[in-house]
Order: sequence, then C-alpha cells, then structure tokens
Amino acid sequence: MPSAADTEDRARRVILELVEERGTDKTICPSEAARALAGDGDFRPFMEQVREAAGALAADGRVEVTQKGRPVTISEARGPVRIGLAERS
Repeated sequence: MPSAADTEDRARRVILELVEERGTDKTICPSEAARALAGDGDFRPFMEQVREAAGALAADGRVEVTQKGRPVTISEARGPVRIGLAERS
C-alpha cells in the first residue's frame, strides 16, 4: 500500500496534468483528481490528499485555488473549491 507521501506526490502530478490539459482559463474540481487517483475504486478516501497537494502546489505558485471565482487558501476554505493554473506574470 502506498504511503501518504507517495499518494500526495501522485496527487500533485495528477492535478498538474489535469489543469494543464484543461488550459489557462479553465479549472478542475478536486474530485476529478481524486477520481483519477482512485481508478475504479471509491475516490472519497483520496480527497484529503488531493486538497493537501493542491495547497502545496498553490504555495509553490503552480496552481491557484478559488472559491466562487476568488482566490482562497485551501486549508481555510469551506465548501467546494476549484483548481486552475496559476497566472504567470
């Protein structure tokens, strides 16, 4: 069974693949990444690792986490969020 760190690394890769595939003006739901990690299994156990990975990627400036179209810190956000590519200046 993979460790939590391995799962978070996989989650980071999956998030980046999905947002890059989606493009600069589009976002993904964290559940899309969790579903990709889960394969045919239940995606819900992967949601926490996906949220943690999204937070780390946002801290690194690689993605932006938004809620109702506004940037948020995922650890403080309650309810649905979206993940998109970070705008590069």
